[in-house]
Amino acid sequence: MTIRVLVAKVGLDGHDRGIKVVARLLRDAGMEVVYTGLFQTPETVAHAAIQEDVDVVGLSMLSGAHLTLAPLVVEALRAQGSDIPVVVGGIVPSNDLEDMKKAGVAAVFGTGTSAEEMVAEIVRIVGTTATP
Repeated sequence: MTIRVLVAKVGLDGHDRGIKVVARLLRDAGMEVVYTGLFQTPETVAHAAIQEDVDVVGLSMLSGAHLTLAPLVVEALRAQGSDIPVVVGGIVPSNDLEDMKKAGVAAVFGTGTSAEEMVAEIVRIVGTTATP
């Protein structure tokens, strides 16, 4: 089974170099990657994830709005009846990690996370949420 990942930039953060690098790393690891582009809303990300039938949603957060926007993406997915896991990468202070988990974020990849760690965690998350 090929893991399908939707990567997105939610909100007004226009920094996209990192998400493009991550998209390529995931692709090179054998995953199918859909990139929604900049300035997405939580609702458009959720809709695209469901339409694309992805296994996981990856959000790139560099603006400091992770405690607001990531939970909104999780809520938008759940409101549409989806249990697709959401992971976040970028600049997330360690004291926000517990709040991110409580909001339903499956994993947070901070600065310095290796490609191998990211791929392994996504594989683990998809493996625990996949239905036969």
